[in-house]
Amino acid sequence: MFKRVFFVCILSCLLVTPFVLYAQEPIKVGIVLPLTGDQAKFGEIEKQSFDLAFEEINAAGGINGRPIQALIEDDTGRPEVGRSVVEKLITKDKVVMVGGGYSSSVTFAVAGVCQQNHIPFLVNTGSADDITEQGWDYVFRLNQPASEYASGMESLLVEVVKPKSVAILHENSLFGTSQASSFEKTAKKLNIDVLMKEGYEHGGIDFKPVLIKVKSKNPDLVYMVSYVMDAALLMKQSMELKLTPKLFVGGGAGFTLPEFQQNAGKASEKVISATLWHQVLPYPGAKEYYEKFVKKYNKETEYHGAQAYAAAYVIADVLKRTKSLKPEDIKESLEQTNLMTVFGPVRFISYGKMKNQNKLPTYVVQWIDGKLELVWPKDLATKPLVYPVNWLKEWGY
Repeated sequence: MFKRVFFVCILSCLLVTPFVLYAQEPIKVGIVLPLTGDQAKFGEIEKQSFDLAFEEINAAGGINGRPIQALIEDDTGRPEVGRSVVEKLITKDKVVMVGGGYSSSVTFAVAGVCQQNHIPFLVNTGSADDITEQGWDYVFRLNQPASEYASGMESLLVEVVKPKSVAILHENSLFGTSQASSFEKTAKKLNIDVLMKEGYEHGGIDFKPVLIKVKSKNPDLVYMVSYVMDAALLMKQSMELKLTPKLFVGGGAGFTLPEFQQNAGKASEKVISATLWHQVLPYPGAKEYYEKFVKKYNKETEYHGAQAYAAAYVIADVLKRTKSLKPEDIKESLEQTNLMTVFGPVRFISYGKMKNQNKLPTYVVQWIDGKLELVWPKDLATKPLVYPVNWLKEWGY
């Protein structure tokens, strides 16, 4: 009798154990970010936010008892590397879906590989309009497209600044050219005369020739689309040249990172920028995410980090709802997404030329006393807009 019971127990364990082990097997998700190179600061804040979110998700039970294993690959900010690492994630690591995507050129390359392999890709930062204008059904974007970055700025320009002219400077990348062209259309719509629109190669050390050209045009606005080091240098050299428009305006990207203020110093003061998020927005968990990030990493976060944190929770939501881990079922689960996140509501729709695009408002921030304050719209502002600005006094001349 004892032998029979023992045998039944052993047999039961053998039958149950493989199922239990399988139930605990991690679900692999690929994340593509720039962890080295010129865009590493953006990749760092996004990686830290992904890590924070996935730690929370797994601590809360993961996906029906299975943890998410985020395989984060470094694209170095180069499209060819992005293609290579996502091919590895798909063919060797067997990820069930891909997330991330910082620079537009890399994101576009990664999206093409994912579409070709029918692997769902959730973009959280790459913003060139082209990314969701290809009709790709396996590519979904959480963040606002570049053409909508200035939408929150429009009412500020119309109601308060009322500029008559603008000079547009942009880096020669997919993101830079896309957003510069978009703002040029906005300016024309608002009857703002575009005195010049000029691109530059990122990573330069001397922007004075182009800034002297801007000064000779004497525009009301200087609108810049730049990553963080170029943004800081553009402002420092504008200060040195005593370039004094009504406003310096950043098109998001480098102008909102803490490193912009750290590198530009007093030249960052009173610069305004388009932004896609701020921790005071009335989204559930937005302020809590900001505080958790500061506590864990001992530094501030901003919209890039919020995008990544929200994307991790969208990924978890999608994997919890999917009928299976087959790509077509995950794609269907993405299509049915209707989730509130710290970055705002997420629902993928089609409008205009765009497919699987989330639609959200944008805002305006200003560096005031070394802090990035939300200044527009007025009803959400953490501090009132400082305008007009006496630049020479601000810079200590």
